[in-house]
Amino acid sequence: MGWNSWDSYGTTVTEAEVKANADAMAAKLKSHGWQYIVVDIQWSDAQAKAHGYRPNAELTMDGQGRLTPAVNRFPSAAGGKGFGPLAAYIHGKGLKFGIHIMRGVPRRAPVAAQIADTSSICRWNSDMYGVDMSKPGGQEYYDSIVRLYAGWGVDYIKADDMAIPLHAAEIEALHKAIVKSGRPIVLSLSPGPADIAKADFYAANANLWRVSGDLWDRWQDVLKTFGLMEKWSKYSKPGGWPDADMLPLGHIGLRAERGNDRMSLLTRDEQQTLMTLWCITRSPLMMGGDLPTSDAFTLSLLTNDEVLAVNQKGTNAHQITANGGEIVWESEGPAGEKYVALFNTGEQPAPAHFDLKLSKPRDLWTGQPVGPDMPVPAHGARLIGAR
Repeated sequence: MGWNSWDSYGTTVTEAEVKANADAMAAKLKSHGWQYIVVDIQWSDAQAKAHGYRPNAELTMDGQGRLTPAVNRFPSAAGGKGFGPLAAYIHGKGLKFGIHIMRGVPRRAPVAAQIADTSSICRWNSDMYGVDMSKPGGQEYYDSIVRLYAGWGVDYIKADDMAIPLHAAEIEALHKAIVKSGRPIVLSLSPGPADIAKADFYAANANLWRVSGDLWDRWQDVLKTFGLMEKWSKYSKPGGWPDADMLPLGHIGLRAERGNDRMSLLTRDEQQTLMTLWCITRSPLMMGGDLPTSDAFTLSLLTNDEVLAVNQKGTNAHQITANGGEIVWESEGPAGEKYVALFNTGEQPAPAHFDLKLSKPRDLWTGQPVGPDMPVPAHGARLIGAR
């Protein structure tokens, strides 16, 4: 459960904006279980721009070819301090700090001549060459960057251009480097959709992995996630989580890769459906909206402790049925609670009769008791809890 800068700031987030979101999380969300603050892509680009990437950008790095934060955007990194001071600020709030990295070695790094596979370049970002793990120094390079991050106090690494297409040797190298570092660092793999045939490999080498492409504030993106999580739900377990992607809720697009400054284009019913699906399927929850400027409704989605408990404590989540636009999921709580999620993905309200066979069922979003006749709005959801 955390916040990532991508949906709001794309490649351009600054230290002040990261701190502002950390302050907001500490004040409004920390008591509800939220804890990670993650700086997404190209934090080493002093000239980063909104709405995309600069090709083969002049990234800041140290003498060993390891990327460092651009000091015009992260002034506390001056003097070779890297993300250490920012991580310390976030830790001081009782939160945890994460960063995004791209697979491989910077193309402009001198060490690239020794370890790079120059034919291996990300299809959508040209900053890096892949590391040829058969060359001497390949594992040592990954060991070196993780040692640097651990020294900064990094708690979470989102490693991109890793999962699809699958770069197994570099994933294994990064995993080994984290183990060697001695620091408990969460490893997230992107992008998706991950290959379900490789589920055991992802689980052995990472803590979460993207099962979808980039998800934005479009109903069709949410709709696709139902089928993805139905396939992946059986692989969810402590330490290894299929990831349905970030939550494009609240105030997004301030300087994003996709779209302009806006409140989420999802309707309120669609936003509640998204949160219900992510919670019942136990997807990681990574908020994409700018926390200081998101509205009260958005915060209400993120601070409902009974709904969040379904995400954090539910077990055996699975789809019961999918009948046209009516989809039903269920899971179980640690003390025998039953959780049932009722979805209506259709275009008309569904005046359906659900025989839940539950004792004293309540709608966890409203806290109110519910009966057997529970109309669900178009693109809407109910989340029911009972003994």
